[in-house]
Amino acid sequence: MRFERCISLFGQEKFEDFKKVSILILGVGGVGSYALDCLYRTGFSDITIVDYDTFDESNQNRQIGSEALGELKTSHLATLYQGIKAINQKMDLEWVEGFDFEPYDFVLDCADTTPVKIAIAKKCYKKLIMSVGSAKRYDASKIEVASIWKTHGDALARKIRNQLKKDKFNRNFTVVFSSEEDRCPSKGSFVGVTGSFGLRICSEVVKRVILTPQR
Repeated sequence: MRFERCISLFGQEKFEDFKKVSILILGVGGVGSYALDCLYRTGFSDITIVDYDTFDESNQNRQIGSEALGELKTSHLATLYQGIKAINQKMDLEWVEGFDFEPYDFVLDCADTTPVKIAIAKKCYKKLIMSVGSAKRYDASKIEVASIWKTHGDALARKIRNQLKKDKFNRNFTVVFSSEEDRCPSKGSFVGVTGSFGLRICSEVVKRVILTPQR
């Protein structure tokens, strides 16, 4: 049976809870595609992905589905993961402002743009798990999960913290980050880290569902 080993680990009741959870993944690149794969293989079925990019040859070192060069990421991944919902949309500030996040139990922010990430945090911090700083690193053992206010060693997280302080926003949300120092100036990436970020996000979702009674 497809999910036999998941059921053995989590139990039938909690496995059934996975099917009741609605998840939104913002960005399905080096982090988001692995979060999607992990959730899908674990039995989550109500998953919506948002992205607007097409696969490029430079994605092939780290992104699931990137063999489909030139194809929309959302469209191709929807064929690989049957039953998920795909929204082909550029995530800008206007989109964040107008999008309804209410139906989702979890919002997984794997996007790249700092102002967009900040806007997402302000709008749905209670259900948010945010990825920051997975590029330029190769040591997956440095990956941590913490409140945005307790992150350390990551420039993007620091930038987000500082802006939130300026905006007098003090609410709490969860961040997956790495304390490893940058190993190159720009654009370097290793799937052992970017993929591990996505898997860690998936693990956080699983833990929360297991520990939280379902409606």
